[in-house]
Amino acid sequence: MISRSAKGRAAEELVAASLADRGWDIVARNWRGGRGELDIVALKDGVLAVVEVKDVGAYGLESLESSVGRVKRLRIVETSKLFVSAHREFSNAVVRYDVATVAAGTAADYFENAFAERT
Repeated sequence: MISRSAKGRAAEELVAASLADRGWDIVARNWRGGRGELDIVALKDGVLAVVEVKDVGAYGLESLESSVGRVKRLRIVETSKLFVSAHREFSNAVVRYDVATVAAGTAADYFENAFAERT
């Protein structure tokens, strides 16, 4: 049986590869700051995408709301601000919050602007 953390890493690897194939520069993976962690941070055309990766398993994703709840969204926003503060080269980028889902080892859905800074 594959551990939950191994599944998560595999899902993140799949999403990062997909983003890179679409021309995004992966600037950070599993970046930790404060009380949170950013799964993937990618840059393209002045947009800094903060991507939360969810392995939704065999049953799929009922809703983004349930999988990335309010507290999780707030933590991601807070952590992204710490990231930009620590990496001033991204201070002029437009920050966008995306969610990518992976099901059965394949990229399922990618939600651009899945939530806003004021969540």
